[in-house]
Amino acid sequence: MREKLTKSDVRKIQEEIEHRKLVVRKDCLEAVKEARAHGDLSENFEYHAAKREKNQNESRIRYLENMLKNAVLISEESKEDEVGLNNTVTLYMEDDDEEETYKLVTSIRGNSMNHMISTESPLGKAVLHRKVGDRVLVKANDAYSYYVIIRKIENTDDGEDQIRRF
Repeated sequence: MREKLTKSDVRKIQEEIEHRKLVVRKDCLEAVKEARAHGDLSENFEYHAAKREKNQNESRIRYLENMLKNAVLISEESKEDEVGLNNTVTLYMEDDDEEETYKLVTSIRGNSMNHMISTESPLGKAVLHRKVGDRVLVKANDAYSYYVIIRKIENTDDGEDQIRRF
């Protein structure tokens, strides 16, 4: 799947790749070298843990490089009065009779535990490009849907948002 990334997402990914290549890789190689010096590798937990950490780092680098290679660059621009990428939106959940606030982000920054939802999620797709006062049907799946009302839209940026880890 081709990830939809903003220029800021690309910059953050490039920074992580550089950090992993220049700092983390060096630390991992040093840890493997140090653990190897402790003798018998077949029962050397430190060696196996260091190798696992090194392999995870290399895997993350490959994953991020492939993501950049296959990414589609998208704009963060949106109309002032519409829900768009990096906007924080306050929604009235009719079924629960309460308000919730979410920030719409790209899928690599999505973190529902921190109220950051992807524009690819059912809720994100439903409210994207809608306006304050709109009543929107969110179709979670074929068997479940619910209505939300957009109460407030705030223009925010992706400043400290972190890209998702695996």
